[in-house]
This record gives sequence, structure tokens and C-alpha cells, in this order.
Amino acid sequence: MTLPFAGRTALITGASGGIGAAVARALAESGADLALCDLRFDDLGQAVINDAQKLGRRVAVGAFDVCDRESVEEFVKDVVANFGGIDHFVASAVFSEREPFTTADMAGFRQTVDVSLWGAYFMFREIANAMIARGQGGSVVVVSSPHAVVPYPNCMAYNIGKAAQDMMARTAAIELLPHRIRVNIAHPGWTDTPGERKFYTEAQIAAIGPTLPGGRMVRPAEVARGVLFLLHPDADQINGITLTIDGGVHLPYWSKRASGEI
Repeated sequence: MTLPFAGRTALITGASGGIGAAVARALAESGADLALCDLRFDDLGQAVINDAQKLGRRVAVGAFDVCDRESVEEFVKDVVANFGGIDHFVASAVFSEREPFTTADMAGFRQTVDVSLWGAYFMFREIANAMIARGQGGSVVVVSSPHAVVPYPNCMAYNIGKAAQDMMARTAAIELLPHRIRVNIAHPGWTDTPGERKFYTEAQIAAIGPTLPGGRMVRPAEVARGVLFLLHPDADQINGITLTIDGGVHLPYWSKRASGEI
């Protein structure tokens, strides 16, 4: 069986989280060597590393804050030196606090915006420059959110960060066209990840699924398949788009029904 990402290197941020870990696992199974970074690597992240190595993939690991520009620059430099270059980048690092903006803790508000915006930008900038210097093109997927376009209440910081992230990606798609570097965006819907347990109990999460148009929450592996579709070499003419993976929550009919209009 031909592995579409064989001989390629993919760097994933937020690689120890639900979606980031699923993307990393899917890329390793499809032949890619991995450069993984997160603030820390828990059991899920370590399992991804172990499984990728069992498949014979090379794995570089960096445990640092993606908002730390010096650490980002050092990690990218080391990956390029040891792997020969970076072919794919997936920005999946995430942090979120949810509370009314009038009473929001400013440290949490700022961190939420910083991780979405600066955490993605610093890494993207370094990788884009490495791709340009190498001269072999590349592909990038920014894992953003419907929060970029829908002003969900009590989520102002996350809404701001994701909106900025989307504009960053679309601008980069234009600027990087001459270098054959594609940039696309993924908008996962309500996804069943460990991060959701920060805001909801297991009972609440179990109750949410049946109320959604798809009958359940999105699974991280489903988001990963969408991300790999956008990264795939055969998607050479797909550039600057937003792929929504939410089971239909974004559809106008469902939005009106959920709000009680119909």
C-alpha cells in the first residue's frame, strides 16, 4: 500500500490534545515523520509518540509554550537540521477560558487570545521561512473554529483569537502563493475531546450529542481525516478555503431551530 505522506515531515502543535493527537496519529499512519510540540505531553501524547515510533517514523518532541518565540525558533531550526525540512504544518494548539468579558480574568483572557494568535503566528512564520528557503513548497492547515465567525457569548477571547487566526491564514495563503505553499483552515464543530471536560461534566457531554444535527459530537479522528485531506499532495489546487467539520451545526435551518425560531 502506498503511503501518501511517506518521506515527508509534518509539524503539529497541540499534539498532546484531542484533535492534535488525532492528526499526528493519522499522519504517522500515512507515512509522515513527526515533529510534535505541546506545553506538556500526557498519556495521550506519549501514546502517539510511541505508536509513531513503532511504525518506524522519526519523531521529534518539544515541550514548550508556543507563545515563547525563542523556543519556537529553536525547535523549528532543530527539526529542519535533523529532518532536512518541513513539508506540512498543522496549527492545533489551543487554550480557552469562558466567562463574560465584563468580569473576565485578564490573565486568562490574554492567554486565550495569545495561544490562538501569537502561538500560531510565531510557528507559522518560522516554518513558512523554512519552506521558502527550501524551495519545495508545502501545505499548512490552521485548526480554527466556528467561533471565528459566530459571536458565541461568554467566549469573547476565544472568538477574537480564532477570528484573528482565520485572517492570518487567509492572508498567508495569498502571500505564499508564489512559493507553492498552500494554506487552508479547518473549523471543527463541537468535538469530543479532553479539553471539553474543562467546561462540562461527563453527564452533560453525554446529553449534548443527541441534541446535535448529526446525532452526536464530532470525533477527533473525523477532524483528522479532514485535515489530512487538505494537506494531501493530491489537494494541490485547494488553497485558502475553510473546511467545516461539524455535522451540520452551521446550517441555517439548524441554527434557527436551535434558537427556537422554527
